Amino acid sequence: MPDRVVDYLTEAVSALGVTHIFGVDGANIEDLYDAIFEAGGRPAGIVAKHEFSAATMADGYARSTGGLGVVAATSGGGAMNLVAGLAESYTSRVPVLALVGQPPTSLEGRGAFQDSSGLAESIDATALFTTVSRYCARVTDPAELREQFAAAVAAAQEGGPAVLLLPKDVQQQAMPATATTPVTTAPPATPATASIDAIAEELAAARRTGKVVIIAGDQVARDNARAELAELVTALDASIGLAPDAKDVYANTGPGYCGVAGSMGHAELLEALTSANACLLVGARLPVTARAGLESAIADIPLLSIGALPPYPAALHVTGRDLAATISDLLTRLDDTPAAAPAPTADLTPMPVPGAAGPGLRYRTVVEAIQRELPSGADIFADAGNTGASVVHYLRVPEGGRFVVALGMGGMGYAFGAGIGSAFARHDAADGPHRTIVIAGDGAFYMHGMELHTAVEHDLPITFVVFNNNAHAMCVTREQLYYRDRYSFNRFRPAHLGAGIAAMFPDLPARTVDDPDDLTDALRGSFAATGPSFLEILCDPDEIPPFLPFLSTIDAARSTP
Repeated sequence: MPDRVVDYLTEAVSALGVTHIFGVDGANIEDLYDAIFEAGGRPAGIVAKHEFSAATMADGYARSTGGLGVVAATSGGGAMNLVAGLAESYTSRVPVLALVGQPPTSLEGRGAFQDSSGLAESIDATALFTTVSRYCARVTDPAELREQFAAAVAAAQEGGPAVLLLPKDVQQQAMPATATTPVTTAPPATPATASIDAIAEELAAARRTGKVVIIAGDQVARDNARAELAELVTALDASIGLAPDAKDVYANTGPGYCGVAGSMGHAELLEALTSANACLLVGARLPVTARAGLESAIADIPLLSIGALPPYPAALHVTGRDLAATISDLLTRLDDTPAAAPAPTADLTPMPVPGAAGPGLRYRTVVEAIQRELPSGADIFADAGNTGASVVHYLRVPEGGRFVVALGMGGMGYAFGAGIGSAFARHDAADGPHRTIVIAGDGAFYMHGMELHTAVEHDLPITFVVFNNNAHAMCVTREQLYYRDRYSFNRFRPAHLGAGIAAMFPDLPARTVDDPDDLTDALRGSFAATGPSFLEILCDPDEIPPFLPFLSTIDAARSTP
């Protein structure tokens, strides 16, 4: 039989080096799964439990491989469920290709079930997905597919999702017998412009009279520019801070390290900026979460930037879509006089949080215990909320692994799917398998934590650590600080997650910890598992996390007569 459209798509995705397609099956995407079967499972088809999680699996896969993630969904509710996941990838500039099934073209505007053609007052899927993608096209003619596929991949590789809407009858049609146009696996690198000299001159001037502070972002990880960043820190004798979602781009015990920037950050970085003569952003745009508390300090010194996009604060910016190349170019323009070795990093000063008197374990106690027991090269995916703030602030990330926290949209439950997608990508990594650690709160678990089933189904090396305070705790904290603690809509009746998971999956190592003395053994056992494991940590819903807006509000209230 001649190759169908879906056969072509499967082959084209595989040719890009993509090993897994994540999705949820359904009537208007089932032909793609048939093509995956016919291709011998290359790429493998992974069925998630919800399309949001399938999208975040593709996102996590892309972040850990530096390549393209692919997600598939059917029409109607399946397509709608993709939107939040793709919005995270859009805002965080993660390359994801979404293949979205649609009803047959013959039924568009004629009352088709799940019609989203935009005809006859139906939802317009093209208009909807255009808002959360770099490229969106409805495929109506197989003869145009090669060009549309190539355009979608190129757009995604520039940073963000691309969407192909695929009517069922078009999926089933034969591809025209024309030569396949090779699809490039990456967009061409944008060469550094002459203005890189201006950056070098500003840095040289700052070094003559004082210090330079670098703040690095997660583009360093995407572009695999960690070695170049470390060389730049040494060449400039710089202090360095990291954006909250970039804790893995520089050794957290390395020379000059001053901790995390922004609302979950460290005093050492603010101190370094206050006495610096220039600040260089490397792949960091400094959104509010990464610049909170630093605004005055960076306003008083030259702010320089290299990266794919200019930062939000005004800066002298040079576009660099390949940071490894851009940093190398910058290094050639710096004075080659050896700089003094940056001072070793001392222990960072934690934010002074109020004492907690409620039940369960404290955030800092748990996170520091996790740090001590982390396997070498572990990949860490942290979810939103008080739990995520504590992980960003307290955890020192081991070298060789990835650290991801979704700050683009901050969708709760992101870490479950993203961690699973990363675990598929890293299972057969060249430097050996990496254990994935997902750290989330119980609220995030209730949203998308049952993707644990997918990890069990595929026996993935992943540990789920769930902080259970029986609440949406960050919302509880906001009720207390901003609404006079008169009520709470965000406390739950107690649930026994560890026992429940153990009952659902009898062969899965699952434990609950409510005593600090049991924490180390529980973590060691969970991290030593060969497949998935689950650990519930009981916590206090009233504990204040290390989050600057909360602590500033508390300080302001204390100083008010």
